[in-house]
Amino acid sequence: MKKSSLTPKLRNNWLIDVALFFSAAFALLSGIYFLVFPIGGFQGGRNPYYGIIILFSRHTWGDLHTWSSLIMIAVTVVHIAIHWKWIVGTTRRIFKAIFHRSETLGTRLLWNIFLDAMIGLSFIICAASGVYFLFVDKTSTTIFLFSRTVWDLLHTWSGITMSMAAILHFTLHWKWIVNITKKMFSTPRARPSISNQNKAFDSIQ
Repeated sequence: MKKSSLTPKLRNNWLIDVALFFSAAFALLSGIYFLVFPIGGFQGGRNPYYGIIILFSRHTWGDLHTWSSLIMIAVTVVHIAIHWKWIVGTTRRIFKAIFHRSETLGTRLLWNIFLDAMIGLSFIICAASGVYFLFVDKTSTTIFLFSRTVWDLLHTWSGITMSMAAILHFTLHWKWIVNITKKMFSTPRARPSISNQNKAFDSIQ
């Protein structure tokens, strides 16, 4: 494999972002499937979508949604841990700008903070509700904080909010993504040796 021109830190960030992107993409696509086809089973003939297969069976879509979501949660934890200093520093800057007015925040940074906050909050709600559905059987009548219907609404709308905010976040950082991706697959330029530089200089003379 060719050696990347990126620093090890940027290369690791890129790899984590790629893992986050693909796991989120699979979770989103499988989530859209269940949004379009919310009811499973024959339902005594009342389910018009029964027997319809879109690429995979309903069971496979369920497994894809579960495992891609779990991978996304794990990668997100790593992503937050790596960027924790930035999160803490940015939070301090926000409080200084609000309460002390000793610092001004640029428009791009404000948008970035807003989108990150939306993604973070909706991610927590979506992940928590997803864990609920993972461990609480659909036939169970046990109520944990909310009814199953409320958990379903929280999971659906937090997922939609997170997806929209993530797309805007992706758009905002598009130039950085393209630039870093190009560098990821480009080899670093070797600096000419002193002897080669001298030869080039002699040829000019």
